[in-house]
Amino acid sequence: MTAERPCRGCRSDAHVSEERIRAMLAAPMFAESSGLCVPDDVYEMRLDLCRSCPKLIGGHTCAVCGCIVPIVAKLKDRACPAPGAPRWTRYTEAGA
Repeated sequence: MTAERPCRGCRSDAHVSEERIRAMLAAPMFAESSGLCVPDDVYEMRLDLCRSCPKLIGGHTCAVCGCIVPIVAKLKDRACPAPGAPRWTRYTEAGA
């Protein structure tokens, strides 16, 4: 799989647009005050790490777990699903 070719299991109507991702991230659960999300600098670091991953499909989907990376990378309790060598770990107040 490459960034240019979609996952074989995904139908074209399953594609999530950048606009839809932005709308999801605007939901109250992603507000800083929710306590669920990492600080912006950690979020950007996670996104940068994912952008350099060969398992990123279409700029936003993880080929390992199928998640929408810009959504999952925002959450404190999530970690990179790459087996053996995750690119980032669950967030703790001491660091990412």
